[in-house]
Amino acid sequence: MNINSYIDHTNLNRSATKEEIEKLCEEAKEYHFASVCVHPYYVSLCSKLLKDSDVAVCTVIGFPLGENTTEVKVFEAEDAIKKGAVEIDMVINVSALKNEDYYYVEEEIRKIREVCNGITLKVIIEECCLTEEEIVRITHICNECGVDYIKTSTGFDKHGATMEAVHIIKANKKDNIGIKASGGIRDYETAKKFIDAGATRIGTSSGIKIMEGEE
Repeated sequence: MNINSYIDHTNLNRSATKEEIEKLCEEAKEYHFASVCVHPYYVSLCSKLLKDSDVAVCTVIGFPLGENTTEVKVFEAEDAIKKGAVEIDMVINVSALKNEDYYYVEEEIRKIREVCNGITLKVIIEECCLTEEEIVRITHICNECGVDYIKTSTGFDKHGATMEAVHIIKANKKDNIGIKASGGIRDYETAKKFIDAGATRIGTSSGIKIMEGEE
């Protein structure tokens, strides 16, 4: 099924070295993954390494907690784009959603959407912290904001993607919005199950293992 085209080849380890990121990029080029997903610190490096390749440079904003102010997230996104990021994965403010401050959540996403201006925007909802009702609510907000993807998880909280969350998002999102399942997807069988359930991207640090499973 050419699963490589679904994979955001990820290294978000806090201790990732330059050599590890260089390896990540080489693997992404070899397997023609959709993107590499790295911390903002490594965006410039990845942009140079992946120039003239078919691999996008993705980075994370407000990661992993999402509790930065909107102004900080906007600056992060602007800076990352200037340095070469063409895909932005931003973490929502879960506290604001829990407080039912839906205006804040929506305005924050809208402001980052404006900064992206054609750059792919994925909104990380951290579904392990949300009720079903809250997943439905944030999905509807994402519909209104015109985001490109709704991403299940950072992979840094209680658990990563669940099939239940993917089903809820799929049932409530607009057709033109993709789903990125992320966190805990470490083999081909699991990745395929999420794709069959509706995921259109897979965020994983196990891209090579998944490819070996497909082969």
